[in-house]
Amino acid sequence: MHSQISTINTVFKNQNTMFTVKVVSRRDGKPVKDKKVSVIFEGLFRGCARDQYTDSMGEAHFTEDNGRGDIYIGGRSVHHGEIAGRIVIYID
Repeated sequence: MHSQISTINTVFKNQNTMFTVKVVSRRDGKPVKDKKVSVIFEGLFRGCARDQYTDSMGEAHFTEDNGRGDIYIGGRSVHHGEIAGRIVIYID
């Protein structure tokens, strides 16, 4: 069975540093544990964040400053744009 990435919703943006990516199963609405989350920022000097894995709540926490870039779940691109606060990603 092949996973499909679906819609992303930015839940809130109220922090200048640190952000959380939450991964949720579109099928049953439950958090998805142990998914690899990668972030690559735009800009010459930003680079990428250290990869994180989702916990039992489906959350991967990053301590990097907010900014623009790309989010990958399990190597698949799922978001391009502003990365701030808490971003919820639904996967099949």
